[in-house]
Amino acid sequence: MQQRAFTSLPAVTQQPVATLPVLRRLAGYLKIYRWRLIAVLGLVIAGAATSAGGPYLIGRAIDTAIRLGNGPLLNTIAVALVSIYAVSAVATRFQVALMGSIGQRILARLRSEIFATLQSLSLRYFDQHPAGDLMSRLLNDTDVLNQLFGQGIIQVLGSLFGIVGAIIAMLLLDVRLAIVSLLVVPLMFFTTALFSQISRRAFQRTRESIGDVSAEIQEEITGVRVAQAFNRTALNRQRFAVRNAANRDANVSAIAITSALMPTLGILSSMAIAVVAGFGGYLALHHQATVGTVVAFITYVQQFFFPIQQLANFFTTIQASFAAGDRIFSLIDSTPDLTDHPNAITMPPLRGEVVFDHVSFSYGSRRTSGLPEAGDEPEPELVLDDIVLTAKPGETTAIVGPTGAGKTTLVSLIGRLYDVTSGAVRIDGVDVRDVTRTSLRQQMGVVLQDSFLFSDTIAGNIRYGRLEATHAEVEAAARAAHAHEFIERLPQGYQSTVGERGGRLSQGQRQLIGIARAILADPRILILDEATSSVDTRTELLIQDALRVLLRDRTAFVIAHRLSTVREADHVLVLQRGHIVERGTHDSLLAAGGLYAELYRRQFRDDPAGSVP
Repeated sequence: MQQRAFTSLPAVTQQPVATLPVLRRLAGYLKIYRWRLIAVLGLVIAGAATSAGGPYLIGRAIDTAIRLGNGPLLNTIAVALVSIYAVSAVATRFQVALMGSIGQRILARLRSEIFATLQSLSLRYFDQHPAGDLMSRLLNDTDVLNQLFGQGIIQVLGSLFGIVGAIIAMLLLDVRLAIVSLLVVPLMFFTTALFSQISRRAFQRTRESIGDVSAEIQEEITGVRVAQAFNRTALNRQRFAVRNAANRDANVSAIAITSALMPTLGILSSMAIAVVAGFGGYLALHHQATVGTVVAFITYVQQFFFPIQQLANFFTTIQASFAAGDRIFSLIDSTPDLTDHPNAITMPPLRGEVVFDHVSFSYGSRRTSGLPEAGDEPEPELVLDDIVLTAKPGETTAIVGPTGAGKTTLVSLIGRLYDVTSGAVRIDGVDVRDVTRTSLRQQMGVVLQDSFLFSDTIAGNIRYGRLEATHAEVEAAARAAHAHEFIERLPQGYQSTVGERGGRLSQGQRQLIGIARAILADPRILILDEATSSVDTRTELLIQDALRVLLRDRTAFVIAHRLSTVREADHVLVLQRGHIVERGTHDSLLAAGGLYAELYRRQFRDDPAGSVP
């Protein structure tokens, strides 16, 4: 067991977040709700305007009502203060509710776009990107944006208009004190900009590290049975600890940067208050300003710097939101490497002739130029090389060979789950790249070695490829797959839920459900990827009876494990290292004494039931 597995981490992107492009993209989503945003803006302005009137009334109360002993006027000012702060509170309540509604709609749209993108990407993309990281973008990163839309925009707008309102009020009240109060503002903005530049990269690392943690969790939960069976749990805990520590360190680093901003702004705010108190006191002593004006100014200075401190306090969320938005948009902007041709046609009803015309394939990307350039990665090794074969309608082609020979890859090209690197796959004379994938795949059926079941009922899983099927048709398909008997023994029969990935069923039962699903879909081309390898011999014999009916008059490609399937196939292809090294019938290949005969003898010796890998 290699120990280095838990010490290596994926390289973290060191590119800083491009703030302006992310900001423009987020603004584009907000434009759809422009009228609601205008309403939010009106509420924000109303709240800022009423708040700006408070210190002025306090100053008037000191200079006129209290100094002159005017009780009725003091009462009037007190009522006015209560009224304007009540209006401010109501405006805040409705702007938060309205903005929250807008934010949830935007987040729902983002999740839909992410999901649609994931559905459009080819298997090649998922081969190269951990599922956990993709889940992190869909869930964790959108949750960060939820904080931005739910609180951040309101806080930013409220703070900005609060600052503007305070500045206007101070200038109207006393220009001299206003100028003195604002002396520290350039230094404050410089400090904020500096912290923003430093922290941007730190928050990008936090989003990427949580993606690594999510990927690790997803993988370990999926493989927990294997981990326990091989006593790997201790090593897995160490491996997770490394990723978890990286995430912790990234967040600690980001917090260390942002935690220094608030005290810095607090010092500058205190300096401004001290300057106003000193200069205002000087003016009051020399009868150039009233005490009420000085008190009002001190309140305005606090009202001016408090929004700035609020922005700084929300600075962490803003930076994290831009980092999350960058990750989300990079996924949404992913260009599918496998798309329908602009002039793609609908695949006509299939007869079922499949031709591989000198097909080669590799999982890595290939250069369009024949000459290597500096920095190019080595040319990827071909998984399939110059495959030539023809399957006539209604014929069954068995594919055998050692592990890693390219069997599953070959059949994946028929349904265009991948595009060929060179050559062409043609069905009924039509290149599969010239038809829409939907019209092609809806006429095909697949039964995998480990049938994937969704967290649904048994009936729902069987009906997955043909949603309009009646219950009678579902039951008939289950009977044909010899699954009806065990389904009827379940507490809720066909309405029994199978659990995540079909975990409440045995592997053999999941396979029977997968075969029933293919039978119900009634495809013209059928692909069986070692479909009977996970069941016992008795069940396999029952399935063979169902497969004989299913395969009749259909073109079938069978990655063969059981000998009985190979014996009855019209053609047998033997793959080795991506090449077809032998082809013929079961009997002719045995007589030839080549690789097929060697595989047969080895498996027949080890497996009395007689199977071929």
